[in-house]
Amino acid sequence: MAVRSFGRLARKALLPGLLTGFLLGVGGSQAAIIDDPEDMPPGEGRETVFYMCSACHSMAIVTQQGLSRKRWDDVLVWMIEEQGMADLDEVTRNEILDYLEANYNEGHTNN
Repeated sequence: MAVRSFGRLARKALLPGLLTGFLLGVGGSQAAIIDDPEDMPPGEGRETVFYMCSACHSMAIVTQQGLSRKRWDDVLVWMIEEQGMADLDEVTRNEILDYLEANYNEGHTNN
């Protein structure tokens, strides 16, 4: 029941916020085009994030966000449960979350 409730929450609250950020950009600026992992900040997990995320959507939807680790984890849950993303093992999930938390966190600004 909690899983189903989260799915409704994500559709009603989380997804519109992500899409708004994608369409308008963080701080109203234009997102840089990310065609290669080298276009992203260096760090462990960069390639994993690039290839996992870009398999389904533009990297702009990721790089324009500024989310807490908890919100990034909520996004992963939503993508797995509602969008058909493959489930992640704990090591890969933490690698992705560590990278996103370090580089696309609440203090992130899209330059």
